[in-house]
Amino acid sequence: MSVASTPPSYKGHRYPVEVISHCVWLYFRFPLSFREVEELMVQRGIIVSYETVRRWCLKFGQAYADGLRRRRPRPGDKWHLDEVFIKVNGELKYLWRAVDQNGNVLDILVQNRRDKTAARRFFHRLIRKTRTVPRVVVTDKLRSCSAAHREVRPSVEHRSHKGLNNRAENSHQPTRQRERAMKGFRSVGGAQRFLSAFSGISPHFRPHRQLMTASDHRAEMTVRFAIRDQITQAASRPTTA
Repeated sequence: MSVASTPPSYKGHRYPVEVISHCVWLYFRFPLSFREVEELMVQRGIIVSYETVRRWCLKFGQAYADGLRRRRPRPGDKWHLDEVFIKVNGELKYLWRAVDQNGNVLDILVQNRRDKTAARRFFHRLIRKTRTVPRVVVTDKLRSCSAAHREVRPSVEHRSHKGLNNRAENSHQPTRQRERAMKGFRSVGGAQRFLSAFSGISPHFRPHRQLMTASDHRAEMTVRFAIRDQITQAASRPTTA
């Protein structure tokens, strides 16, 4: 995919890029609250309030996630789609997610329902954002997905079987972990904003560790942090006052 043409702007921020990007990375990579990120920075001798960390995550989280997504290879041709319920301000909502056969998150969408209209909307959004059409779409036994598939891309092979969709179901686990740590989401918009950035940043730092030797894992993480620094400009931008 193409590299981001418009890098994030740090104009007006008195903290250096390295501090800002590190705080954003901590929040989206680990199940930490803004106050816990504040405490970790105090341990490093950097005084920054949790409210400032919150504003940084809102401003830069999605920009970092988009930059990392653009550095990924072209999506695979086999897509796994799944939906799970989440609680938003005590109400039941549905989180739709699509991953390719390599486990790369293609997109997420929080919706009120899981009917044919919701499935069709997610299908259209996926194709528009990825600018590609898959060879195979795998879903569980939800009839709404089958009905939407027949309307949107009937020429694409559709496999509907719960046992075939473990890859999509497993990709929900980090989200569940964060949902518990955050004690739920307060609004649909807030859930969409967080999960959109989270699904772009967190997987970048979660290579398939079980498939690597220790030395290979260290080398891979070095490359991934270098990409992060290029996206955030931490490696090249001078410190600002």
